[in-house]
Amino acid sequence: MNIALIGYGKMGREIEKIALSRNHKITLVIDIHNIHECTPSNIKKADVAIEFSTPHSAFDNVMKCFEAGVPVVSGTTGWIEKLEEAKKICLEKQQALFWSSNFSLGVNLFFRLNEFLSSLMTNFPDYGIQITEVHHVHKLDAPSGTAVSLAKGILRHYPQMKGWTLLPERKDNMIPIQAIREGEVPGIHTIRYESAVDFIEITHSAKNRQGFALGAVMAAEFLKGKKGVFDMNDLLDIFLCQ
Repeated sequence: MNIALIGYGKMGREIEKIALSRNHKITLVIDIHNIHECTPSNIKKADVAIEFSTPHSAFDNVMKCFEAGVPVVSGTTGWIEKLEEAKKICLEKQQALFWSSNFSLGVNLFFRLNEFLSSLMTNFPDYGIQITEVHHVHKLDAPSGTAVSLAKGILRHYPQMKGWTLLPERKDNMIPIQAIREGEVPGIHTIRYESAVDFIEITHSAKNRQGFALGAVMAAEFLKGKKGVFDMNDLLDIFLCQ
């Protein structure tokens, strides 16, 4: 499979290693030094594009992939206000978009565990909820897209909650999220339910970026030849339904 890499930071380099190890070919690499080469005509040389760029450029990159008629896997977070528009355009133009806030298979299992636990905890209002996420100092958005996805998973079971808020700001009936940036931490996410007598906590800790890169390449393999909008649930179901 021929892959176009749009975004060649630490994640892009890790994706390249994984893709090559799985016998794929990298036909285009776009980074800050050759942004002018990110054109539909160049992207068209690939079977699928993997986009890990920046929040301000992600939407335009995805649109260029649609124009080229090339399926695109996007792992950029921080542009969620434009994501629904991108999905709508994808369906209208009969293109293919695979987006996730996190491509780690472990994290996506964690998402399902989070939903199950929140479905239990909604019956115990004495427990308060807090999400904490820790990432490296280079991460541009806060809270992380993964933390927001976790909050949305909880909110589906807590109709009394109105949304989430980023600490130190606190609001009634809002899930507080603490975002910590330190060192080169690839990603730690913790959900904590705490009462006056005890607490329940679940955590996912990434050891490195390899799990995210592998998930992105597997998503590209899944997406080739498809049309529509997909996410990690579609990929995870392949394993859970075997």
